[in-house]
Amino acid sequence: MAKTPTLSSSVLRVALVGNPNTGKTTLFNRLTGARQKIGNYPGVTVEKKSGTWECGGRRVELVDLPGAYSLAASSPDERVSFDFLTGHLAGEPAPDAVICVVDASNLVRNLFLASQIADLGLPLVIALNMSDAAEKAGIRVDAQLLSRHLGVPVVRTVATKGEGIDALEKAVNRAVDERACMAQVPWPEAVGRAVSYLRDGLEKEGVRPLADGELRRVVFDRQSAVLERAGIPPGFDPAPLLSASRDILTAAGIQPLSAEALLRYEHIGHLTAGTIEFPEKRKRSWTERIDAVLTHRVWGLVIFVAMMFVVFQSIYTWAGPFMGWIEEAVASVQSLVAPLLDNWPVLQSLVIDGVIGGVGGVVVFLPQILILFFFVSLLEDTGYMARGAFLMDKMFGWCGLNGKSFVPMLSSYACAIPGVLATRTIEDPRARLTTILVSPLMSCSARLPVYVLMIGAFIEPSYGAGVAGFTLFAMHFVGLAVAVPVAWALNKFVLGTRPQPFLLEMPPYRAPRFRDILWRMWERAREFLVRAGTVIVAMTIIIWALVYFPRPESVREKIEASAVAGSPAQTDRRVDAAYIEQSYLARAGRLVQPLFAPAGFDWKITVGVLASFPAREVIIATLGTIYGIGSDVDEESGDLRTTLASDRWTEGPRAGQPVFNVPVALAIMVFFALCLQCGATVAVMAKESNWGWALFAFAYMTLLAWAGAVLTYQVGTRFLAS
Repeated sequence: MAKTPTLSSSVLRVALVGNPNTGKTTLFNRLTGARQKIGNYPGVTVEKKSGTWECGGRRVELVDLPGAYSLAASSPDERVSFDFLTGHLAGEPAPDAVICVVDASNLVRNLFLASQIADLGLPLVIALNMSDAAEKAGIRVDAQLLSRHLGVPVVRTVATKGEGIDALEKAVNRAVDERACMAQVPWPEAVGRAVSYLRDGLEKEGVRPLADGELRRVVFDRQSAVLERAGIPPGFDPAPLLSASRDILTAAGIQPLSAEALLRYEHIGHLTAGTIEFPEKRKRSWTERIDAVLTHRVWGLVIFVAMMFVVFQSIYTWAGPFMGWIEEAVASVQSLVAPLLDNWPVLQSLVIDGVIGGVGGVVVFLPQILILFFFVSLLEDTGYMARGAFLMDKMFGWCGLNGKSFVPMLSSYACAIPGVLATRTIEDPRARLTTILVSPLMSCSARLPVYVLMIGAFIEPSYGAGVAGFTLFAMHFVGLAVAVPVAWALNKFVLGTRPQPFLLEMPPYRAPRFRDILWRMWERAREFLVRAGTVIVAMTIIIWALVYFPRPESVREKIEASAVAGSPAQTDRRVDAAYIEQSYLARAGRLVQPLFAPAGFDWKITVGVLASFPAREVIIATLGTIYGIGSDVDEESGDLRTTLASDRWTEGPRAGQPVFNVPVALAIMVFFALCLQCGATVAVMAKESNWGWALFAFAYMTLLAWAGAVLTYQVGTRFLAS
């Protein structure tokens, strides 16, 4: 049994559990409204969502646990749910009661999870959700009779319409007061002997005592996580003890790894006998009729690709004007604040370029994030996301990914940040991590300014508009061509992912509830601003400091004394270029430039690479400043293109030769196509996995980018005209 919680007369702690696609999250949103908070469970990256619920005069902290089919704890989500329910999650006491949300159309299968919770001895309430949909299909459940059979309150609910909420409040209070626990499986005597044998063996080795429900999990589960947190002494291998306990079941004619499912479903069958009424003649549902088209091996794929193109194009196109307005607003704020700080130039630069520029660099991603999660939520709520994953599974299966990896990777073509966030739809933790690690390889919109500048300055003048257009098209597939073999290598050599069958429940098609969609969009936007945004701003300020300092006045005096006739603005641009040339970042660029020499990069290009870590497109402004043109240039600037084309090496074996040519331009584009020059993406990757994996991704992508740039330059110098 779980640890017995200490009840409070004023505050209850209630866990909300259920299978995926049962309407659990909709019910949570209905009960808590805007009184929600999101974080991570202590010590793990699994998302924790909790909210306040006024429940029949009692104040309830409602905790929405990750959707799970069982407590077998084969994934981080399931492990968190099991640890939370048993009171073994650090800093998280066991709940006072549990609400198990079940789909009224799939009652028997959904009650499997409820029967596992019954083993933990927790007060339980069954929320018979989506009852209206079940009744339309001719399925009727006698909630009162089922309640008597189960021994716990059973409440008919329709979360989308708010039906059954009052009855649910009364049921939760009654379950807590009466400690109403669901009828447990009458386990065979051999199961009891196996559990006792395992308990005695573990206690002899000094393992902390485990409840019967936890010990059964150890016996029944193929790879149970229970023993990991039970405090196994160093040097003790529990495998022989576990094998001996399972032998007790085998000797009694019980297969350990299949016994639980058989015994539980037999028990559930007895409990639900006479409580469910099915239609005499089953009609072909609308879901089945639609699936005949949408899951067709040809037409289904065509429709899916077209739909994903619309999603991608919407993120790419619709977000553009909003991002432009945000950038204009940030520029307006900078222009308003700048005059107020004219007397404090260091503070002025910190506030304008570091703080305001950093905040703007965060907020500018909001349109893409909001649009992405609008579509992701819409596809999930309608049930179409599962069909898309089914269609794409074979295409991604050979490299260790599955169909659910397709949408995040496609979304990353617009921006890797919403793409990484979209991996939350992937249940398998290793497949999700692999998708997170390869999604930034997709050619996002931030790379486009680099492509346009290099192609416009060097490819089009040498080879014409046709080759220039093909080059731009091809650059968008460089990352994809690399991502697939990288995913295969990560799964095979780093993560050690074992091939697993792709099991997916096809939920019925439902009309989306736009209130829930808008709420999820707001949740993700708020989470990004609060959690990832702080890291991004900090990174921006650090880069600002490296570019700004040191800043001796002698630099300005020397330039003003020697400058040829020109406007004050031209002099200011020369001064800014000189400051950057002797900044800490430029010194670092000169230091690491020999590493980039095989790719044809000089120190100025190297500084641009280092300065563009917060965002790839920063290289445009950095080159503009270094070459004395100004930081307000863009990729279409004729002055910048002309200046780059006329730049010459001043020292070394290439002295007098052009710094930029076609091979160098291609090498720069390949480098930016493969590198992880995006502080925002690194921060979000760290949040979605951890900093170790985020830094690993930055390291391997930087190495790939360097190797790709060197290979491109070396091959290009042999086959392409300069």
